[in-house]
Amino acid sequence: AQPQVCRALPRRALPRTVTPEMRALVVDWLIQVHVRIRAGAGAGPESQPRSLVVTHAPPQEYLGLAGDTLYLAVHLLDSYLRAGRVRLHRLQLLGVACLFVACKMEECVLPECASLCLLGAGSFSRAELLRAERRILSRLDFRLHHPGPLLCLGLLAALAGSSPQVTLFATYFLELSLLEAEAAGWEPGRRAAAALSLAHRLLDGAGSGL
Repeated sequence: AQPQVCRALPRRALPRTVTPEMRALVVDWLIQVHVRIRAGAGAGPESQPRSLVVTHAPPQEYLGLAGDTLYLAVHLLDSYLRAGRVRLHRLQLLGVACLFVACKMEECVLPECASLCLLGAGSFSRAELLRAERRILSRLDFRLHHPGPLLCLGLLAALAGSSPQVTLFATYFLELSLLEAEAAGWEPGRRAAAALSLAHRLLDGAGSGL
């Protein structure tokens, strides 16, 4: 059977209750917690929209997950937002639930529900997380598979003979693109090619021919 491919988020397809800035805030938070980083990094309360509060986990609760897991989680978030309305105060819960689903798709060892709930510093319960997971699966009709841009970047970098430094810069640019709602409508290969081309221009002074 062919895998069910998850849909991309077209431009300006966010529901009215979610602005690009609110989406970027949640995505930035997901970027922080998916790896182990120091406490207090990233967006603080002063930079958050007043109508959206993102609670930060203590540093020992940050996760060490694969990059593909992060990209799939953000893609699931965008696909869910595309499919319908979301209550603003549940946007962070939706982000964690998407991360939970992505972990089941990409990780060999799953984080426990209790650990994921601690990411929200008590703003939602285990039962609420599991209900959100079921809503995601239902709304997306189990179309969860998505060939992420990291895979495309690895293939393109190998074909272009890119150096490790160029590839590292391209990975950074690719991660920055996660914050832009408009970039969610681009094909993974196009995003990877753009990031790699920009990295070559900055480090080599010329395009890579991509």
